[in-house]
Amino acid sequence: MVETQRPPQGACEPAPRRRLRSDAERNRLTVLEAARGAFAEQGVEASLEEIARRAGVGIGTLYRHFPRGREQLVAEALVDQVSRYVAAAEQALQVPDPWAGFARFVETICAMEAADRGLGDLFAMALPADERIEELRAQANEMAGELILRAQTAGVLREEFVAEDLVLLLIANTAILHVTRDDAPAASRRWVGLFLDAVRTGRPAGRLPEAPSSEELRRAMVRMARSRGCAVSGEDEATRSA
Repeated sequence: MVETQRPPQGACEPAPRRRLRSDAERNRLTVLEAARGAFAEQGVEASLEEIARRAGVGIGTLYRHFPRGREQLVAEALVDQVSRYVAAAEQALQVPDPWAGFARFVETICAMEAADRGLGDLFAMALPADERIEELRAQANEMAGELILRAQTAGVLREEFVAEDLVLLLIANTAILHVTRDDAPAASRRWVGLFLDAVRTGRPAGRLPEAPSSEELRRAMVRMARSRGCAVSGEDEATRSA
């Protein structure tokens, strides 16, 4: 009779399976990290194939971990950034001066958009299928409402200002950043300064950030035209190579 050999004491048969699960989790985290980088640089329209390439996996592996595709990947990759939106509102409410708190919140969230194209896109989108994103957004929006009411009660914010105006601000800022980010990076700060001066009451206007130069704006507009497949007459060599 041949005796069946038993594994040595302490040996564990499922170990290879655990290694596979560990490898799969590493792949998933690698895809998320690649997605964060791609979305920050290119916005949420970044190619899923490009994200898979950056992660060093096949597109099939990406879809195994994120079967709903782009919507799921955007939500999971950017949930931490949306948490920063909540933190910005919390920190602004801790500022004793109502106007300073409101202005700090506006400047912070617009700077967040400038640093991460994907987050800027997400501010202008709704992802109803992802409860975490929408819950965080709701928390931040509730605190933003407190900031608005506090500033209006203090008489430093226009009475007709509403929370939806912040949404319009973020959408407009995203568009400005899309056109000017590479050629006139100060344009967004100028826009935010103009916005704050427009909605403030009872105080002299503050000093605005420096305006972008006409040459910076021309380069930005030429770049936008080229990105839309439009020829631009009179382009100089420096602009074509930008």
